[in-house]
Amino acid sequence: MFIMMNAARYAVGVQGIAIAERAYQKAVVYAKDRVQSRPVDGTLSAAAPIIHHPDVKRMLMTMRSFTEGCRAMAAVAAAAYDAAHHHPDADTRKQNAAFYEFLVPLIKGYSTEMSLEVTSLGVQVHGGMGFIEETGAAQYYRDAKILTIYEGTTAIQANDLVGRKTARDGGTGAKAIAAQIEKTEGLLAQRDSANAKAVLKRLKAAREAFVDVVEFIAANTRSNPNAAFAGSVPYLMLAGNLMAGWQLARSLLVAEDLLAQGTDVAFMQAKITTARFYADHILSRAPGTRDAIVDGAEAVTALAIESF
Repeated sequence: MFIMMNAARYAVGVQGIAIAERAYQKAVVYAKDRVQSRPVDGTLSAAAPIIHHPDVKRMLMTMRSFTEGCRAMAAVAAAAYDAAHHHPDADTRKQNAAFYEFLVPLIKGYSTEMSLEVTSLGVQVHGGMGFIEETGAAQYYRDAKILTIYEGTTAIQANDLVGRKTARDGGTGAKAIAAQIEKTEGLLAQRDSANAKAVLKRLKAAREAFVDVVEFIAANTRSNPNAAFAGSVPYLMLAGNLMAGWQLARSLLVAEDLLAQGTDVAFMQAKITTARFYADHILSRAPGTRDAIVDGAEAVTALAIESF
């Protein structure tokens, strides 16, 4: 059953990534066309396309970096799946199978929740035009909502992540992935660029937050299950955020090397900027999520049922 379900869940996650990409593309076209207000920095004396405004750029960069991060995570999972089935070394097959199994609930859960945020931002970029049917932006938002529900709701994915992927082995597998992320931090630390240093700072903080939560989940799933499962979805979101951010950090390393060689300069600069944005604006959410899980579990279940 889980062979079938993992395939279905992976596919739904990719669907979320695809609809997020489409929403981003449409929002960019609209932002370059819609004229409204002068730029706040005074670079133009007349009303300009809204893509000149910082908040519109923030929304578009959020859409772009979310989509690229989740796409990279899904691609890495697909590669792990292939290696788990076809690599000649048995231990390597086993390691890749475990890595793929850990990523599936993240791809399904995090990528679909991501698509909901991205398509919502797409509507926001369009303003009132996004809320009506003429532009089609609202259709992406509606279509994204079902992705967080079918083939197992986000909470079902989180239960899988807590029970089968974390508590069952005491967090050993999750910590092994964290150790791989730490190696990427080591590579970032060798770079002198401001972008690499900034990404390193956020990636390290997110990885440490993740390890804290893994230890909390492993320690409480059996002894205090309400505490563990109260933070199950936030744990999934933190883990997905970290995995996507990790892949963008890896892409930054590659892009910096290729940029130094003069290869596809504009594309590589965009990859670096996107990774930096994700680190500063999205990966930076991880420590706060950690606090909500580890320190906030009691508040989730404290209110008496009759008081709701």
